Amino acid sequence: MPGRVIVVERRARLTWAERLYLPMILKGLYVTSRHFFRNLAGWLTGRRTAFVVQYPEERVDFPDAFRGMPVLVQLENGQPRCVACGLCEFACPTDCITIVPGEIEGASIERYPEEFDIDLSRCMFCGLCEEACPEEAIVMSREVELATYDRGSMLFHKKELLVPEKLLERRLGFIRGDYERVHAPLARREG
Repeated sequence: MPGRVIVVERRARLTWAERLYLPMILKGLYVTSRHFFRNLAGWLTGRRTAFVVQYPEERVDFPDAFRGMPVLVQLENGQPRCVACGLCEFACPTDCITIVPGEIEGASIERYPEEFDIDLSRCMFCGLCEEACPEEAIVMSREVELATYDRGSMLFHKKELLVPEKLLERRLGFIRGDYERVHAPLARREG
């Protein structure tokens, strides 16, 4: 059942007061002045009512669903959890992920990434790589401060992307709860 039809009058005539824009200017000045004096009074009395963060001294605690810079989960033995399946590389819409797989003979995990690069100057922080990863090896961190003076320093290699699993527990918990995954510990890699 469709909603009701709203007819828009395209050629509406403005009154002389509306053509002067004076009432709207006065209304805008009133709203701005009200906010200014309320904030000034809060600052003078020490009771701030508005949400203000004194950055960089204070930091905002981002919600669990926040997507910052993608990072690799590092196992306790220092190796990445990644098995170089290439699904994150395939799912990336900007082609900013590059993986060169390698093989280990006689290990429980036969593949590992010899090279894992992310060009963060192209990354759009969409989280599709995180969703495509079957091993929960790449997750979106809370890191957002990525300012540099040149594009070359935005290319992150495997060593720079590795973050210990303990530091990513909050995001991993969110992922597992969101997708209702039953997580079994990953077998340790030899080598």
